[in-house]
Amino acid sequence: MIMAQKILVAGSGKSGIAASKLILETGNEVILYDSNAALDRDALGSRFEGKDKIEILLGELKKEDLKEVSLCVISPGISLEAPFVSVLKEAEIPVWSEIQLAFHHAKGRLAAITGTNGKTTTTALTGAIMKAYYDQVFVVGNIGIPYTEEALKTTAESVTVAEISSFQLETITDFRPDVSAVLNITPDHLDRHKTMECYIKVKEGIASNQREQDSCVLNYDDPVLREFGKTLKPRAVYFSSTQLLEEGYCMDGDLIICNHGGERTEIVNIHDLQLLGRHNYENVMAAVAVSAEMGVPLEVIQRAVCEFKAVEHRIEFVAEKAGVKYYNDSKGTNPDAAIQAIKAMPGPTILIAGGYDKNSEYDSWIKSFEGKVRYMVLLGQTREKIAECAARHGFDNVMYAEDMQEAVKVCASYANMGDYVLLSPACASWGMFKDYEQRGEIFKECVQKL
Repeated sequence: MIMAQKILVAGSGKSGIAASKLILETGNEVILYDSNAALDRDALGSRFEGKDKIEILLGELKKEDLKEVSLCVISPGISLEAPFVSVLKEAEIPVWSEIQLAFHHAKGRLAAITGTNGKTTTTALTGAIMKAYYDQVFVVGNIGIPYTEEALKTTAESVTVAEISSFQLETITDFRPDVSAVLNITPDHLDRHKTMECYIKVKEGIASNQREQDSCVLNYDDPVLREFGKTLKPRAVYFSSTQLLEEGYCMDGDLIICNHGGERTEIVNIHDLQLLGRHNYENVMAAVAVSAEMGVPLEVIQRAVCEFKAVEHRIEFVAEKAGVKYYNDSKGTNPDAAIQAIKAMPGPTILIAGGYDKNSEYDSWIKSFEGKVRYMVLLGQTREKIAECAARHGFDNVMYAEDMQEAVKVCASYANMGDYVLLSPACASWGMFKDYEQRGEIFKECVQKL
């Protein structure tokens, strides 16, 4: 890192505040910048100590604001096409992601997990396995705790498990995990990345700085990742839920096993897990592979995976009301994730979907309804687009709702005893909700009030 005396932090959300505090703790000055001129400057200032060397800048960023600034740390929610980024480029100021900043200051070993779907569950499970064996474990990143918030607490003996998004990977320089994992790559965030080629390249960047002694866990069933594994400097470790691998983690009937060097090791029977669905078996295999690569013994891994429960907002059981079971999958923010949730439902399902449009296509998702989804209740910006797609595929049992409370009441009125009601929107939450967590919490509140 350039030993900057003054660092610009772009974005005043959770990650921007955490990055600012890390920079201040390491003896540097901060300009906290947000393009939203309507923000409350005093409220932002109250997040810091009076002694902190911090300046708050709102609205348009001008070149003259960048005097003495030698680095910008950008929050993941900000697009690199934002107007102020061109001002930074013109001033030749390097731009780092907050995970790059955290990595620069962190100690110990790092496991970093990315992919379109399954990141949160896999990261949480990997963290639970690590905590069952290591004394000092930090679980950070997209899972809710900014890496920058914990980086200075790490030690040479600590282990960090990080959930990493494509937005965070756009602006890394020498970010290097000891073990990386790419769970899958399916269309998502194309409103930001524009093309699948760009999205794939950004995701694969998680392994770009790894060395030969490092390892990268990859989904063998994803043809893009299978080919990517052949190009890697670190050792590729594969998992598969559809094929019996000669080398790697896979499923043999109801067993998750590991084949390595001609030896077969049984890891766990899927019926001993507290997670639903084949996609979760893939998450388990990935977490087991990452943990084994990080040196956790098999018996510790086996115990931890059997004790682990589904993370909040990811096919989370909420309640049973009048013989109908309600599940919260608010984290299902793209069609592929929503497909997995539908597959995980054991019986007839009434689906709540819709939200912010990320330029996704919904055809394969609608096709997955066959024989499973009885009705769909749509919310938000995408509801007409989804309804039109459903009609093209002959699915006409579609209703609209203005808010979550109405959607839940409609589902309850149409559900039969033994049915499942699933919130799995296939869309982002923005526009109606602050984030997917808030959407899931409101859904759960509405269910409990039935």
